[in-house]
Amino acid sequence: MDTKKLRQKILDLAIHGKLVPQDPNDEPASVLLERIRAEKEKLIKEGKIKAPKKSKSAGDTSHYPKDVPFAVPEGWVWCRLEDIAYVAAGSTPDKSCFVPEGIPYIKMYNVRNQQIDFDYSPQYIIPSVHYGKLQRSILYPGDLLMNIVGPPLGKLAIIPDSLPESNTNQAAVLIRPFLYKWLINKYLFYYLEEMTEINSIATKGSAGQVNISLTQSQLMRIPLPPLEEQRKIVESIEKWIGLVDNIANGVKSILDNIENAKAKILELAIHGKLIPQDSSDEPAIELLRRINPAFKPSDNLHYEGSLPIGWELCRLEDILEYEQPQAYIVKSTEYSDKYITPVLTPGKTFVLGYTNESEGIYNALPVIIFDDFTTESKYVDFPFKVKSSAMKILRAKGEIDIRYVAFFMSITRLAGDTHKRYWISEYSKLYIPIPPFQEQKRIVAKIKELSMQLDLLVADTQ
Repeated sequence: MDTKKLRQKILDLAIHGKLVPQDPNDEPASVLLERIRAEKEKLIKEGKIKAPKKSKSAGDTSHYPKDVPFAVPEGWVWCRLEDIAYVAAGSTPDKSCFVPEGIPYIKMYNVRNQQIDFDYSPQYIIPSVHYGKLQRSILYPGDLLMNIVGPPLGKLAIIPDSLPESNTNQAAVLIRPFLYKWLINKYLFYYLEEMTEINSIATKGSAGQVNISLTQSQLMRIPLPPLEEQRKIVESIEKWIGLVDNIANGVKSILDNIENAKAKILELAIHGKLIPQDSSDEPAIELLRRINPAFKPSDNLHYEGSLPIGWELCRLEDILEYEQPQAYIVKSTEYSDKYITPVLTPGKTFVLGYTNESEGIYNALPVIIFDDFTTESKYVDFPFKVKSSAMKILRAKGEIDIRYVAFFMSITRLAGDTHKRYWISEYSKLYIPIPPFQEQKRIVAKIKELSMQLDLLVADTQ
């Protein structure tokens, strides 16, 4: 089940007035809007907020959005965000204004999972700047914070009661409805989270940046339902999204357990506990001596538990030989799915793209590609090219099933200085428990069988 799509569908139904039924007895949103405008005019007269550059009278409806993206139910009305809320951008004060204790200063990295997490790398500013230069962006509980510089855009959070007063920088705007702040902001939170309006006005800046200006924020088109319907919409969204979140948490728990199960299978495999041993198998010491007649087992090695009968410990360099990848580096990174040959990296991305280059393709398969800096590795059994020289191509010597070695390496990492090349200096010196050749093949087959079953479980959760 795709819980992200399900959540998006709930928000889509809500903003189109299809999540809860309309009640003809509800006060129309047009009446609510007039009451909000009257409050806005009052605040302007009292000097608590500034009048917009082109001030409109409370009864003037000529500035209703005409380019609305969809029709709204009867009783709803389209308006601009500035019609119903005070919208202001933050700014960044001088470095000297930051102090160990003072007024909480919220940055966009404090908006996590659509909530304020001020415990994450908190910053504070001096009160004189908060009440002076940054007075326009003072945040109070119930205010809505929206980031306007991305990617990503669409980070939203309602200021909690735990932050009586705070401030923010220019990457965000605060939204404070003139009336019914907590309710309207909850509705606005879900409306903006749906992202249709945000995506429609976002503009691209330099270096891949996307932006929404303060003016664009103020002029956002808002489909305003009757107040009572807003309450029902918010309650219904929270009920359904709560259920979706429970499903998502359950799915995540299942997926985590499956990943743990896969790791446990590999751990059992390399300790000789996944399948039974066969006493008729030729001991691993014999195949290691065929690879290197001078090979001598060491009786002084520390190993977790005892090796199964017929197994032997050796270094990775005893059973693997490496090749530098320079001859297989792709010349052009203009990839296309229309091309055939994959360009690989040992990291999570694995396939960076596809190239049409016909020379310098690696074909002596199967192999393991190994990132010389991160010690990540991947088993490869198809022709490929690579992007950089920061790897080794590893081949098996003699009667070694390289798939078994790949499983061992997939759960054996070295952490440290990422600017250090690891294969020759350290990783190749690691000891690996080697089963008899026939047992290697049986272990690989069993791992593949169990992994396929677990992958079917993963597919059932999608």
